[in-house]
Amino acid sequence: MRAAAITWHPNAPKPLALVLGTNEIASAIAAKLSHARFAIVLCHDAFPPVIRRGMAFHDVLFGEARDLDGVTGARAGSITDVVRIHREPCQVAVTGMHLTDIIAYRYPAVIVDARMQKHLVTPDLRGVAAIAVGIGPRFAIGRNCDIAIETHPCETGAIVAEGHTRNADGKARDLGGAGRERFVYSDQDAVWHTPLDIGTRVYKGLQLGSLGGKPVLAPLDGALRGIARDGLRVPANVKLLEIDPRGRHAAWTGMDERGQSIAASVVSAVHQIMRTGRTAGRISANV
Repeated sequence: MRAAAITWHPNAPKPLALVLGTNEIASAIAAKLSHARFAIVLCHDAFPPVIRRGMAFHDVLFGEARDLDGVTGARAGSITDVVRIHREPCQVAVTGMHLTDIIAYRYPAVIVDARMQKHLVTPDLRGVAAIAVGIGPRFAIGRNCDIAIETHPCETGAIVAEGHTRNADGKARDLGGAGRERFVYSDQDAVWHTPLDIGTRVYKGLQLGSLGGKPVLAPLDGALRGIARDGLRVPANVKLLEIDPRGRHAAWTGMDERGQSIAASVVSAVHQIMRTGRTAGRISANV
């Protein structure tokens, strides 16, 4: 794969990186790119709903504080806010503004599509920024991105520089002996209500909320690793919540190993392209 190399001077303003998504993967990528001296804007997308909110900058949009790997998220309602946030060290802007508003302000060096929209048509973002990075399924090099990163459990963090990423297979990685059964999916397009928050200890059969007035029960014992925000309208067939069954080892905040691996690969791939204009092969990344 060949792209135009970018000249990057140490004393120049930080290059702008747009990260599409406010989920835990997008947030890990934003934090690592911030440490790598990029000015970051995370752009919210309503689909799919963010459930692992303790590991993400998502709730910054609702006035809550969030720090991830020493990086703080700050809500931006305007370009003026973005400029102010980028003046502060170790801060990333989290916004609901439209992508075109941000691009009109400044041409991005990098755009990373980390929305994890596994079953939707993936737009070609190569003209939006100097480097377009795709995260997860449905990315093809030279068609809708310049470089991509695998999220499949078999190759998490692999840098894909030719061909395409693996398709989603509907299988969930194992966590404490539980796979897909640790999630609850929406069975209708409706408003979700819950009194519970991330980290709450729950038990199998306990009512965790209601979707369109229909009770939603815990599928197993554990801690709430993820749960959609109360009052959110959700489409059918998306994840509503996730339970971590690992007892005292359960985790619902910070950056997990998967997020670290994917984020480290993004930084590595972007730096290689910025230096040389090219990258090649399929490289398994180590954190």
